[in-house]
Parts: sequence; structure tokens; C-alpha cells
Amino acid sequence: MLKLRVITALVLLPIVLGAVFGLDRQMFAIVAGVFFVLAGWEWSAMMGNVSMAMRLVWVAILTLVMVAAEYFQPAWLLNAIPVWWLLALVLVLGYPGNARAWYRPMLMALVGLLLLVPSWGAIVQLQSNGALGLVGPWALMFILLWVWAADTGAYFAGRAFGKHKLAPLVSPGKTIEGLLGGVALALAVVAGVYAAGLLEAQLWSLMLVALFTVLASALGDLFESMVKRERGFKDSGTILPGHGGMLDRIDSVTAAMPIALAGFNWFALPGGSL
Repeated sequence: MLKLRVITALVLLPIVLGAVFGLDRQMFAIVAGVFFVLAGWEWSAMMGNVSMAMRLVWVAILTLVMVAAEYFQPAWLLNAIPVWWLLALVLVLGYPGNARAWYRPMLMALVGLLLLVPSWGAIVQLQSNGALGLVGPWALMFILLWVWAADTGAYFAGRAFGKHKLAPLVSPGKTIEGLLGGVALALAVVAGVYAAGLLEAQLWSLMLVALFTVLASALGDLFESMVKRERGFKDSGTILPGHGGMLDRIDSVTAAMPIALAGFNWFALPGGSL
């Protein structure tokens, strides 16, 4: 399994980096869109007992909504998406007692759009326009670094100190100590880059945005875990050998990226407008 994970990562890494640093907005939106549409196909299998035809229709709708979002770039998404993730937090905290109320194909179809479209739009926006005084590709990589640092810190802190379960009915392996370790490492990364004088932002506001972003990334992970548990899936798919599905790889990003962009808007940081 480890060998498969490494090989898959080595294949994906140049593709991702090449797209982030080498493509203009339109081409990057298309390449990133392929990844998100693949994740959408996996999501369609988790919506419930849905026919193949309905899955194909939903993926087509997802694609059209993504195209429309890129064309119109609705600024209201910046304020609307955090409201959705607050609702997602309520669903995670209430699981499994509330599952009968929300686990329905029509609702899950809507949720899938809320998961994927804003995240894809935020990634495209950051890669194109930049943020915090960083040019686009570096701005995107910097925000992704928060998420990766949080995942890494959570893993090692959880293994070393984890005792108190974070959400045992959703993801039994995650601990409060792991979450705190992930937050600490991510904020340390942000502080380090800020200290190097590379960013245009006040430290306190930047740290708050990073904190919200990292917490959102953990929520995105928990939310997908909850849906997989309800559906009886271990992984969202098998497209990435050793890693599972595409959605498994971007679950944290689905929440983190739009929350980061919204945070820039809330605190009037460079990069906070569509």
C-alpha cells in the first residue's frame, strides 16, 4: 500500500504543479475542473440508491454549474458558503441521530454542488489573482500548505498524544489532541512565512483566517467521513491507487479553500474579492 501511495503521488505531483504554475486561468480551470468532476462522480455514488442515468445527469449538472460559476463569478458565494459549512458542522455534531433527515438523494445532490463548486471556484480564483501580496500560483500553494501542515500536525500529534476522540461516531481515529496539533503546526507555518516579510497582511487577521481555514479543513474531512459511513463506503473510490478516491484527497480542501477566500474578504486582505 505504501509503495502504491508513493507511486501515485509521484505521478500526480508534476501534473498538479505543472498546472498550478504553468497554465493561465482558463486552462487551469479546465484541468482543476477535471479533478473536481471526477470527485463529483464519486459523490454521485454516495448520494444513495441512484441509477447510473441519474448519476450521469447530476455530473452533467455539476459541470454546467461550474461553467456558470466561472462565467458569472457570483460574489455572494463568499458570504453564502460559510453559512453552509456552519450547517455541515451541525450535521456532523448530530450524527447519526439526524441522518434520516438529511441522507436523501435530492438533498445529497444539492450538498454535492455546495461541496465542489465553491471549492473549485476558490482554487481557480487564487491561482489566477493571487492573495496576500503573493502571485497566483504561490498564493494557492501557500493556502494549500496550511491544509497540508494541519493534516501532518494532526497525524503526528494524534499518534503521540491522542486520547480524547474528536468525533467517535463519525471518524473514530481522529482526536482532539490531533486537531490541536494540526492547528498549531499550520499557524506556525503562517507565522514563519509572515516573519520572512513575504506577505501583505496584518498578522492577527491573517492568523484568524488561517485558524478558520484549518478548522474548516478538518470539518470537510469529517463531513465526507460521515457521508461515507452512512453509505457504508470505506473510500469514495479507487481511482488513485493507494489513496482511494479523488474525493478522499480533496475532502479537506472542499471546505478550506472557500473559507480562506471568504476570510480574506471579511478582513479586507488582498485576494478577498472575486
